[in-house]
Amino acid sequence: MWVMRCETLPGFTGERQTGPSILLITSMQVHWLCLGVLLISSVTAEMHDEEIQDADVEVEDFDKNSQETDLDKGSSSLEVMYKTPKPTGEVYFTETFDDGVLTGWILSKTKKEDTDENIAKYDGRWEVEELKENTVPGDRGLVLKSIARHHAISAMLTKPFIFDTKPLIVQYEVNFQDGIDCGGAYVKLLSSSDDLDLEYFFDKTPYTIMFGPDKCGEDYKLHFIFRHKNPKTGDYEEKHAKRPDVDLKKFYSDKRTHLYTLVLKPDDTFEMLIDQSVVSKGNLLDDMVPPVNPPKEIEDPNDKKPDDWDERAKIPDPNAIKPDDWDEDEPSKIEDPDAVKPEGWLDDELQYIPDSNAEKPEDWDEEMDGEWEAPQIPNPKCETAPGCGEWVRPMMTNPNYKGKWKPPMIDNPNYQGIWSPQKIPNPDYFEDLHPFEMTAVSAIGLELWSMTPDIYFDNFIICSEKEVADRWAADGWGLKKLVASANEPGMFSQLVTAAEDRPWLWVLYILTLALPVGLGVLFCWPTKKIEEDIDYKKMDVSKPVTKGELEQERGEIDDEAELEKEKENEDIALEGEGEGEGEDKNDEEENEAAEGSQEEEGDKSNKSGSEDEMKEADESTGSGDGPMKSVRKRRVRKD
Repeated sequence: MWVMRCETLPGFTGERQTGPSILLITSMQVHWLCLGVLLISSVTAEMHDEEIQDADVEVEDFDKNSQETDLDKGSSSLEVMYKTPKPTGEVYFTETFDDGVLTGWILSKTKKEDTDENIAKYDGRWEVEELKENTVPGDRGLVLKSIARHHAISAMLTKPFIFDTKPLIVQYEVNFQDGIDCGGAYVKLLSSSDDLDLEYFFDKTPYTIMFGPDKCGEDYKLHFIFRHKNPKTGDYEEKHAKRPDVDLKKFYSDKRTHLYTLVLKPDDTFEMLIDQSVVSKGNLLDDMVPPVNPPKEIEDPNDKKPDDWDERAKIPDPNAIKPDDWDEDEPSKIEDPDAVKPEGWLDDELQYIPDSNAEKPEDWDEEMDGEWEAPQIPNPKCETAPGCGEWVRPMMTNPNYKGKWKPPMIDNPNYQGIWSPQKIPNPDYFEDLHPFEMTAVSAIGLELWSMTPDIYFDNFIICSEKEVADRWAADGWGLKKLVASANEPGMFSQLVTAAEDRPWLWVLYILTLALPVGLGVLFCWPTKKIEEDIDYKKMDVSKPVTKGELEQERGEIDDEAELEKEKENEDIALEGEGEGEGEDKNDEEENEAAEGSQEEEGDKSNKSGSEDEMKEADESTGSGDGPMKSVRKRRVRKD
């Protein structure tokens, strides 16, 4: 990012100063330049932040675990060599659908209960297909094809998962290829039982966990539900995880493949991830609705409120009396007695009159439709008048209106508070400290209804190690993400798409394009130089002299130095003579004063002579025999 420090330059007065080959810009131009650069930088930073947010997915292990990729530099899209993912550790279930057949999957043959007979049957169609967009050759998935139909398909796990000391990890991919209006893409882990028959899998088949995305209207959900068994009664109750705090909308509308992961740990904690980023986490004891453990006390269902219980905090003052001058019959509005009918009011004209140009329709039947009347139009005579028809005084607020009298409210001396039944011990209370110990699961199933077709599922895995799930994701979902990123539209298309959702971005686009043009015109457009505005400052210019004049001047300086030295010696000799020679000293001082006056006159003549010499040197510049030299002349006082 460019950072510009806008400060006033030393000696900068804010005015344009010109001289030989010198042109300064104004302070206003500097401020406009700073503003333009900062605005462009902020727009660039915002777009960069949005790109980072869109790519906020960790795929650190992709390069290590993904299969060999072949990048074709001559083509615009990314070509890859795909290999079916293989599990690298202990797993309870895996499915890639890459063989093109539904091996091990069983379609339900039953009907949904409590539903209209026409749509109750699970007759929704499933297919194994490649993705419509960002296709990875050789990679296939399970696709829900029908709309407004019930779908049910399931498969047995390789071995049942028992909730004891190992975590449970459920992971799979979903792509809403046509978006989603109303429908779900969640999975169910079916509870182990002796009578489990997948051909009769339907909505009431017992399950232990339900997990995955669901949407209807503008309600975007990510379900995590587990069925908890009451240890006292043996009944099961659904416990729902609290809604994630993140915005889930983009995962349903961007038509890209997303990775959904649920992690359940033996310490009763859970995490839900989308594209390997945590979107929700919590504890099975504290973050489920309703709570796993019921309250210790409940309200007594047999307790009843006494008849004389007074819950009124305020009551009318029984001692208040209506004032004698309180008139309840006064209306709230009365005619304005001061109103005057405007001049030019047309009392005899109607505000609306029949349209004289209207004609009765040819198919008008007076016996069926009644007598035909021309439609009403505004009276043209009323357009220039203040009004037409009977004039009525306008209404005003009645100053004497008080309304119905009511006594003021006072605190109720018999107030007993809001009644509530007393608490009693909960007869159904229990405490389950480890709700992770759920009913074992032995099958996985999809039981869905959707109003949108072509929902894509792929790469299911159920395991206990997060590293195994991450490596599985790198070989499957990571490769799809890489291909989708390579096929993203150009910058211009992304800007247009962003502006469709946020129209205010067009203003930033226009400013971003207009500012460089405006600044270029402001700084680069040639300005006309006016001779009257140019104020040249006379600079101290060195005086060039010839070689002969330079030697002559040095000689004069030497002579003056010798005279100065002789004078100092004379002063020393005079001071050594004693006070007895005072008269001689006074005479000598008078002589020195006279000599000083003569020397000052000599200095003036020397000064004028020096100025003449400098003038002659200026005129003779370049005419000397010797090389030209530039020196700075110094005037020495002669004593």
